Amino acid sequence: MGDLVISIDTGGTFTDLVIHDRSNGRRTIHKLPTTPDDPARGILDGIAVLLGDAEWSPEAVHLLVHGTTLATNAILQRRYAKTGMLTTTGFRDVLEIGRQRRPSFYNLDVSKPVPPATRDCILEIDGRLDETGLEVVPLDEDAIRPAIESLKHSGVVAVAICFMHAYANPDHENRAKEIVREIWPKAYVCTSVEVLREFREFERFASTAMNASLLPVIDSYLERLQAELKAAGIAASPLVMQSNGGAVSVATVRKAPVNTFFSGPAGGVIAAANLAREVDIPNLVSFDMGGTSTDVSLIREGSTAKRNLLEMAGFPVRVPALDIHTIGAGGGSIAWVDPGGLLKVGPQSAGAVPGPALYGRGGEEATVTDANVFLGRLSGASLIGGSMTVFSEKSIAAVTALGDRAGLDPVDAAAGILEIVNVNMMGAVRVVSIERGEDPRDYTLAAFGGAGPLHAADVAREIGIGHIVVPPRPGLLSAIGLLDADRRGDFSVTRLLPASVENLPALREGVEVLSERGAAWQAGEALDASSLTAEWCADLRYLGQAFEITLPLKNGTFDAPALAKLIAGFHRRHESLNGYTMPDQPIEIVTLRLGLAARRSVSESEIPTPATTSVETAIQTHRDVWFPVTGFVPTPIYERIHLKPGHCFAGPAIVEQTDSTTVIPPGASVALDARANLRIKLEGTI
Repeated sequence: MGDLVISIDTGGTFTDLVIHDRSNGRRTIHKLPTTPDDPARGILDGIAVLLGDAEWSPEAVHLLVHGTTLATNAILQRRYAKTGMLTTTGFRDVLEIGRQRRPSFYNLDVSKPVPPATRDCILEIDGRLDETGLEVVPLDEDAIRPAIESLKHSGVVAVAICFMHAYANPDHENRAKEIVREIWPKAYVCTSVEVLREFREFERFASTAMNASLLPVIDSYLERLQAELKAAGIAASPLVMQSNGGAVSVATVRKAPVNTFFSGPAGGVIAAANLAREVDIPNLVSFDMGGTSTDVSLIREGSTAKRNLLEMAGFPVRVPALDIHTIGAGGGSIAWVDPGGLLKVGPQSAGAVPGPALYGRGGEEATVTDANVFLGRLSGASLIGGSMTVFSEKSIAAVTALGDRAGLDPVDAAAGILEIVNVNMMGAVRVVSIERGEDPRDYTLAAFGGAGPLHAADVAREIGIGHIVVPPRPGLLSAIGLLDADRRGDFSVTRLLPASVENLPALREGVEVLSERGAAWQAGEALDASSLTAEWCADLRYLGQAFEITLPLKNGTFDAPALAKLIAGFHRRHESLNGYTMPDQPIEIVTLRLGLAARRSVSESEIPTPATTSVETAIQTHRDVWFPVTGFVPTPIYERIHLKPGHCFAGPAIVEQTDSTTVIPPGASVALDARANLRIKLEGTI
C-alpha cells in the first residue's frame, strides 16, 4: 500500500474528491457533476482524472473514504426495495398508528407518510415475550414458513423482523431469521435487535423497516463500487462514513445502511470542528450549502453536538448521529409562484440533471444559482475552474420568465429568490442555536459547500452573527473532513430498571451484552483492540417521564459508588436543563450505551506562505454586482488562489475560486489568517 488517502463526497449536484499524500501533506482536488443514474461512475471518473493528472499509480492508494447521500435520496424519493415484515400477533398496525403526532397542528388535510413496509406486506406470527424478556407464548415456527412464502410471491425483496420486547431477549427474532435464511437464502433480512436494541416499539419497527428497505439498494451499489475500484487497480477496500461521524467497512454498512443518512454532511461537520480548533474559535455554526440542501450544526467548545433520533420521510429513525439540521435549500432549489401569486423557493431541486438553467442541460425553471448569476454575484462564464461551460443567457431568461409570472421586475424577482432562501436558511441556523438555548451572537459562522460562502453574509446578518470564516477549500470541505473521520461504532441496549443496588446484576448483564457486541464489531472491522477508546453512557429519567437524559458512565462500571454518582449527576443535569429537580422521585435507568472509536491521524495539509505582494494583485476584473443596500455597484473580483495570509481588504467584493464563490457585502472587512482562511467581519458588529 502507498501513501495516498482518497476521500469522496457524493452530493446531489456535485461529486467532490480529495487525494491526500501522507508523505508530504500535499492535497489534490477534483470536482465534477454527480451522475445520479450511477453514482459510482462519477466516482471512478473523478479518481481516474486525479490519478492521471498527478501520474500516480492506483497501487499507491492506501485508503479510500466515501460519504454518500444514496440512502437519504432512496428514502425521500421512495426508491427503496419492496419490504415485508414479520411481527407479533396483534401489532401489525404499529407503523400505521405511529405516535398520533400531527406534523402541522392546524392543518386538517395532512397526508400520512407511507411506511417502508405497507400493511399488506406485514404478517403476524404467534409468540410473545414480556418486557423483561421472559417467554409468555412460544414462537410459532410453523407459521413463519408460509408467511415467508407469501411475502416472496408478493414481490417482496427485503424482510424486517420486529417482535415485541425483542430488545430484552433476541431469541425469537434470531430464530425467525434462521428460518427465513433456510427458506429463502437470497432474501435481504434484518432483525430489530441488529438495528436498534431499544424499547419504544414504533421507533424500533420504523428504524428496522427502513433499514431492510435500504439493504438491496446500498448492497448493490457498494458491491458494484468495490468491483469497479478493484478493476481500476485500487486494492484498498473503501470505508463509508456514518451519521455518527465515524467511518466503517463496507461489510458493516451493507448490514446497517440506516446508519448512513448523514454520511455526506457528517464529513463537513468533522471538518468544521477541526477548523474550530485550528483557528482557535471554539464556538462555530457550520453552514454547509450545496446544490440541493443546506446542513447546519452547532460546534460548542470545539465539540460536535449529537443526537439519537432522526426523522426521515415522516418516520422516526433511532440511530446515533451528529446533530445536523437539514432543509431543502441549495443552489439548485427551484423558484416558483403559488396559486396566490406569491414567490416561493424550494424545497424541490433541479439537482444535477437537468440542474439550474445556467447548466444548459434542459433546465428551464429559475433556481437560486440562476438568481445569483442574474445579480452578478456568481460568474456566468464557467464553473469548476472553467471545466464546466455554462450559459448565463439561460439564467437571465429563466429569471425573467419567473418575474413575468409573479408580476415582478426581473431584478426584484432575482432579489426575492435570494431573500426567501436566505430567510429559510436563517431559520435552520435558528433551530440549532436559539432553539437549543444558544445565543448565535456568541458564535462564528463557518461557511462552506459550493454555495455556502455565496449566502453566508446575508444569513449571518439576518440571525445576528457578526463574524464568518471561510476555509481555503469551502466547496470541498466535506470531502476534506472525511480524511479525518475516525473508525466508530455505537451500540445500545434497553434495561428498564429502577436505579437501585438490587438491580446492579441486571445492569452489569447489560454492560456485558454491549461489550460482546463491541468486540464483535471490532473483530469485523479488523481493528486492534488497543487502538480503541470506549465511551460508556446511560440514559436516566424520573419514573413516569417520557424523556431521558444521557450521562457518562466511567469505564462501564456498575457498583454502588458508581450508581450513587450517576444518580447525583442526573439530579444536577436535570436541574440545569429543566430548571427543577425532584430528589424524592424514583429514578429509572432506561438504556445503556457504548461508543467505540479508533482515532485516525492524517497529516495536516501544507501551510500556505504569507503574502509578499499587494492584495490588489489578486483582483482579476470588475463587474456590476447587486447588493441589498446599494443595488448594482461596480465590484472587484478577487481570485482566491492569489490571496495569501496577511492580505486584507474591504467589501463590496467577490472572491472566486474553483470550488466556490464568496460574497463580501459593502461595509464588511476581510483578513486572511495564517492558514489562508477568509475571516470576515460584518459592519456594525463587535
